[in-house]
Amino acid sequence: MTDWNDGAMRINKFLSAMGYCSRREADRLIEEGKVKVDGVRAELGTLVEPGMKVTVKEELVGTLEDASGQKTVLLAVNKPAGIVCTTTDNDRAPNIVDMVDYPTRVYPVGRLDKDSEGLMLMTNRGDLVNEILRASNVHEKEYLVRVDKALTEGFVDKMRRGVHLDELQVTTRPCKVIVKDKTSFIIVLTQGLNRQIRRMCEALGFHVISLKRIRIMNIRLGNLKPGTWRNVTAEELRELENSLKKSESSQAGRTGSAGSSTGTGSAGRTGSAGSSAGRTGGTGSRSTGSSSTAKAGAKKTGAGKPVSAADQRRTENYKTRQKEYFRAKSEAAGKAAGGSKTGGKNGGRAAGKSGAGRTSGVKKSAAGGRPAGNGRKADHGTGKR
Repeated sequence: MTDWNDGAMRINKFLSAMGYCSRREADRLIEEGKVKVDGVRAELGTLVEPGMKVTVKEELVGTLEDASGQKTVLLAVNKPAGIVCTTTDNDRAPNIVDMVDYPTRVYPVGRLDKDSEGLMLMTNRGDLVNEILRASNVHEKEYLVRVDKALTEGFVDKMRRGVHLDELQVTTRPCKVIVKDKTSFIIVLTQGLNRQIRRMCEALGFHVISLKRIRIMNIRLGNLKPGTWRNVTAEELRELENSLKKSESSQAGRTGSAGSSTGTGSAGRTGSAGSSAGRTGGTGSRSTGSSSTAKAGAKKTGAGKPVSAADQRRTENYKTRQKEYFRAKSEAAGKAAGGSKTGGKNGGRAAGKSGAGRTSGVKKSAAGGRPAGNGRKADHGTGKR
């Protein structure tokens, strides 16, 4: 186990390591007062030490020694439509945990919509769950989808390039799409937004008739019958763990480079052109507080100090969300002006033909037709957020 802390483990990690539930679900149970350590109600951050007994809803889960010695269980399950992937009692529909009825406690890795079917992984190892689900690791999941009408080149192209989802205010990552027949296709995603494929299709005027997941990373559904499960082979588990390790190292490398740039250059950005603080004190002479601001920036980002893996992951996740937000915002503003980022040279002509420029009083700058002054404000005022 990697979650030990001076011979102890945080309570949410303990419940995850024991295969009782995910860390998020553990936090919810702790907040509801259903978790106790040696008979005392646990709080978020409570440490479980050797010999301490942990109970949930007055039922014994185990001790730290149990968590450190348990054998890995990883199941491949073919979830039928109508089964929910949750460990709570909130949905009265049949539950995948009850359906599998494994002799030791396991819980699902991620989810599949109630109306969807196909491959689900179930395990007793919380670290596997966290690594597989981490969006920044861009692990592949493959689906077979059938829609309600004939596919078009435009639909396939837009699905591949990414679709803006108004409900989530995000544009999906580019993905692989392979046409199977007139109304069905295979799609390979590297992110797991809520009801992502269904939302993408709906945004383009198509309705999903059936959706089946057939692969998660190197593990395939194969000929597994609906409602049945199998143990993942030792070879499959080794390959999966090796892929996770490679993802973790490459992620640390990418974030390490970004962290190095942030650590050594954040002060420069804070004290130069990277932010308002930099603009007011970029030369170190325009503002009396510029020198201290730059020093504080360097100290805060930890210039020259090693960055922990957890901090690296948080930084990368933040940057990914930020990029998606600004990308979506930029596209919405472009559409409101009569053009989009993908419109390129046609954007200006489209805006001219529609009269957007005449009605809003947008003036084009000599630098290349970008709206300036009040025109930019008018675009933001009418753009969809």
